[in-house]
Amino acid sequence: MSEADEGPGRRVVDGRFELEARLGGGGMGTVWRARDLVLHRMVAVKEVRPPDRDLAEYDPDSARMLRERVLREARALARIDHPNVVTIHHIVDGGEGTYPWIVMELVSGGSLADRLAQGPMPPAEAARIGRGVLAALAAAHEAGIQHRDVKPANVLLRSDGRPVLTDFGIAAIRETTSLTATGSIIGTPDFMAPERISGHEGGAASDLWSLAMMLYTAVEGHHPLRRGSTLATLAAVLNESVPPPVRSGALGDVLMSVLVRDPAARPSSALLDRWLAEIESGRGDPVTAWHQPTTPFVGAPAGTGQPVTSPVRAGRGNRPRPGFLLGVTGTSVASAMLLMWWLLPSGGDSGGSGGTTGTGASSFASSAPESTGSPAAAPAARQSKDTKDTTATTLLTSDGIRTAIKALQQESGRDRFGDFTVYDDFASAEMMVNGSDSKYDTYTYRLGTGVEKGIIKGTLAGGDQPFDLDGFDWNKVPKLLEEARKKLNVDHPNTRYVLVRQPNDTFGTPLGMAIYLSNEYSQSGYLDATPKGKVTRVMPAEN
Repeated sequence: MSEADEGPGRRVVDGRFELEARLGGGGMGTVWRARDLVLHRMVAVKEVRPPDRDLAEYDPDSARMLRERVLREARALARIDHPNVVTIHHIVDGGEGTYPWIVMELVSGGSLADRLAQGPMPPAEAARIGRGVLAALAAAHEAGIQHRDVKPANVLLRSDGRPVLTDFGIAAIRETTSLTATGSIIGTPDFMAPERISGHEGGAASDLWSLAMMLYTAVEGHHPLRRGSTLATLAAVLNESVPPPVRSGALGDVLMSVLVRDPAARPSSALLDRWLAEIESGRGDPVTAWHQPTTPFVGAPAGTGQPVTSPVRAGRGNRPRPGFLLGVTGTSVASAMLLMWWLLPSGGDSGGSGGTTGTGASSFASSAPESTGSPAAAPAARQSKDTKDTTATTLLTSDGIRTAIKALQQESGRDRFGDFTVYDDFASAEMMVNGSDSKYDTYTYRLGTGVEKGIIKGTLAGGDQPFDLDGFDWNKVPKLLEEARKKLNVDHPNTRYVLVRQPNDTFGTPLGMAIYLSNEYSQSGYLDATPKGKVTRVMPAEN
């Protein structure tokens, strides 16, 4: 099935993926943080829908085309095995007349947009991020996929800082251009290459323009062509020269060599990677630059660029002439207007903070043990020796849970949580940063080991609210576990855990707890309860 099962405060997609919180949304749908009830891990689930939910009624051909394009894109993307490309786990497709759901990894380090909200980044850091995104684009281009919407919100950061390119939902796939509506040029205006705005399909070089404009914004702290309205921004991208950056050092010359309107005059991916590697390493040696023709782009490549050896300065002296807007066709103007309908993120922000991740979202994807329930602990920053418990055999008792909570609070110096889950042998928690209602650090408490601080940090997402655990009656946990054993229809369970369901303003979900059981045959069930231990819902496993 492609629709979610509805229940009081509960949506489950395909009988397996329970939606927990909205991470963000844009013109092509909404992304949710979800719990995989079979594999007991956190995932990101993208609900693919056009802005107009009645599209299937008055324009069934366009609705069919959208579904086919997304399915082709997701299946092609699933074949890309690259560490800088988000991993697709599963596609839920209900057939004609429905829209797909795409299940993917959940990256927990926030987006590049979140990082840039803290201020500009140094050129070397931007070059490192750029190389990771460039590697992802190269892998996608090799598979015949153009991204078409490279921007800070679509670059996610793993806990170690490595970038992951996501949201290929509007990607064009080579030899399937018939699946793109005539005139429906889609993308975020700020970062879209001028040839795409003018109504041309573009190619790999168009994605490189978007990458370079993103890095320019990252280092300079502003977008050079953003104006007060979407149409004004489109006109600026089409008609105005990119002003030379002032904070970027040698990286600025690299970026200016890409931000030329003739796609054929832009450097190749391999050459661009070599230049970025020079910047990342801190070396300022002269590199092979790219000489751009001076003819402005008017819809077709003006010729082939010729490599020349010089310090990277070519981008500043060979800017296209003004007057480019005169070459824009009537169809292109219509395409520009369609941008307003297709892809402006929720809230009308064209500044790159929309797309699949929302402001404050902890974003997609991670192999973090706090999310997956894996016995492996996150790398420790330090460890408490005062909170070890070498006598207990399980934490799933009232005393065991209290011991874990006390140890986590003492070690972190905090008493508010963003997440709290207890297994037999360890407890994981998101501990809120003092003075903040959104930022958290991760901690793990283990029997016989004590508390370990994880390397993962993040912000609460999609209406989630911080909470304290003072009002919970942990004495009811043994009784709840026994009730779960009797009512959840899970034969010989080999995994069990208790999690606190945080309050969520988006869903109107109150604070509570849940007991989960599963076995080696993927039978899984759970029951919900109030903080005082009163059962409010029982969801048994299916036979």
